[in-house]
Amino acid sequence: MRDEKISDFLNRLADRVPAPGGGASAALHAAQAAALLGMVARYSTGEKYDEHREAIERIIVETDELRATALRLAEEDEAAFTAVTEAYKLPRDTEETKAARSAAIAKALVGAGRPPAEVIAAALAVVGLAEELLPIGNRNVITDVAAATEAARAAATTARVNVEINLGGIKDEKARAELAAAAAKVDDIAARAEQVTAAVRREITA
Repeated sequence: MRDEKISDFLNRLADRVPAPGGGASAALHAAQAAALLGMVARYSTGEKYDEHREAIERIIVETDELRATALRLAEEDEAAFTAVTEAYKLPRDTEETKAARSAAIAKALVGAGRPPAEVIAAALAVVGLAEELLPIGNRNVITDVAAATEAARAAATTARVNVEINLGGIKDEKARAELAAAAAKVDDIAARAEQVTAAVRREITA
């Protein structure tokens, strides 16, 4: 996926195929959010920003890592959802095959819930970095901090529904609880993203 042309990915996204879908899109939102913050940080280097050099350098490293993580999650989400569709195709003509199919589906659903849960964690990290970068970053590209947080919010809210759709079929209580806890963080992520965007808008319209 990371080597595809954007147009080719969008063609696959629009096609009548199980994956890629919303989960991969959520991860790409997170990747774009991290990339935008990385760009702002790189525009915030040099003598003028020397007071914050260590923070800026760390943000560059962390956003690059988050971007790579999000791309990996996009690919993992596609693979995990494909595993779910394959599990649903398993035979169920005997009690034994029905039981095996149910177990395979439950296992695949846990696997499908993990990438979007990790996307939520990535979105949370991006919003935290945006909050840190906002007061110290180059004011000429400050709107891109807002753009990053809005992309992170989209990543989190999109990933949440992709976690929630899998919860009903998961039998493992520990896995269910972990995934539900990840989804529960999204409202806070969205609220914090809104605060960053509002701060940027106040600054650019003052």
